[in-house]
Amino acid sequence: MELFKVEGWNLNTDKVAFKDSKKKEAQKERNRQEKLDRKQRNNKASKETKNEDSKQEEVEEEEEDTQDLEVSDVEDDGKKVNESKKPKAKPQKVIKPQTKPTSKQLTPLQQKMMAKLSGSRFRWINEQLYTISSEEALDLIKEQPGLFDEYHEGFRSQVQSWPENPVDTFVDEIKFRSKKVINAPGGLPGLYPNKEIVIADMGCGEAQLGLDVTQFFNKFNKRAKGRRKISFKINSFDLKQVNNRITVADIRHVPMKDESATIVIFCLALMGTNFLDFIKESYRILAPRGELWISEIKSRFADGRGDEFVETLKLLGFFHKKTDDSNKMFTRFEFFKPPEDIIQERRAKLERRNKFIEVETEKEQLEVKRKKVAEGKWLLKPCIYKRR
Repeated sequence: MELFKVEGWNLNTDKVAFKDSKKKEAQKERNRQEKLDRKQRNNKASKETKNEDSKQEEVEEEEEDTQDLEVSDVEDDGKKVNESKKPKAKPQKVIKPQTKPTSKQLTPLQQKMMAKLSGSRFRWINEQLYTISSEEALDLIKEQPGLFDEYHEGFRSQVQSWPENPVDTFVDEIKFRSKKVINAPGGLPGLYPNKEIVIADMGCGEAQLGLDVTQFFNKFNKRAKGRRKISFKINSFDLKQVNNRITVADIRHVPMKDESATIVIFCLALMGTNFLDFIKESYRILAPRGELWISEIKSRFADGRGDEFVETLKLLGFFHKKTDDSNKMFTRFEFFKPPEDIIQERRAKLERRNKFIEVETEKEQLEVKRKKVAEGKWLLKPCIYKRR
C-alpha cells in the first residue's frame, strides 16, 4: 500500500514544481519576448532610415546621370532566375566649370561695373571698325569672331535710347511704296521683265531689315487674292554670319552680278576708311533706275549738312533724288542709277555748256584726294561714342 499516493503526483521525481514558479517562468518568457520585439522594431527603424538615405543617394546619383543597377536574368530549367544584382561602381562627381554670372547673380554695384566694361569694349570695337579699311575689318572678325557679337550687343543697347531706329524707317518706306504698282511713279523699282524686287542690305548686322521685309511681303502675297503678288529677293551682307539670312562678304565686293539689284541699302553701314568703294560696288550691282538708300548719323558729315557727301556721290554717277534731315539724329538720302539714255543726254548737255571736261576733272581730283587722305577722314567723320 503506497502512502500519500495522489492522482497526478509523482513522488519519485527529483524535480519539484511550485505553483508560483510557473508564473515566474511565464513572466520571464514575456519579458524576453518583449525585449526581442523591441530589438526587432529598433532594427527595422534603423533599416528604414538607411533605406531612405540610400534612396536619397540614388536620386542624387540619377541627377548626375548615373545608371541604375544592372540585373542579368539567366535561364535555369526553363525558369528565369535573378542571377545577380551588381551595382556599378559609383562614378566620381564631375566638377562643373564655373559659368559666367548672370545679372541676377550680380549685386547692383557689380552690374554697374559690368555695364561700364561692356560699354568700354563696345566703344573700342566701334572705333576699330570706323578707322580701318573694310578688308582689315573682315580679317579682324575672322580672327576674333566674338568681336562681332560684342559689337552688336552694345549696338542693341545704344538703339534702345534712340528716338527711332533707321532700319524701321526703311521698312516703313518699303511697306508704303508697295501699295503702288512696281516701276510706276512712287512705286518700288523692279527688274524687267518680271518686276522682281531685289534688295541688297549692305552691312546688315543681324539682318533685321531682311527679316521684317520678308515677313511683310509674305503676308502681302498671302492676302493678294486676285491682286498682283510681289516677287522679291533679299541679299544681306556683313562680316559674320550670325544667322542663315546673312552672306559673309567685304561689302566693297559682294557676290552679285552686274545690274542684278533694284535697291541697295546702307543703314549706318558706311564704316571703314574706304566707304566710297562700297558706293562704287552698289553702282555696279544696281540695275538702271535702281535706287540707293543711305541713312547716316548727322554728326558724321564734315560740313554739317551732307552737301559735300551728295556731290561726291553724284561724281560717282548717281543722281540725287532727295535728302530727309527731319530726324534730329539721322539724315536719310535717296539716289538712283540713271539709265544709259539719261547718261548720254546729261553728257550732251554738259558738253554744250563746256562743263563736261570740268566734271571729269572733278572726278580725277576726287580719286587723287582719296589716295592722299582716305575719305573716312574728311568726307564722313568716324562715329566715335563719347566716354562716360
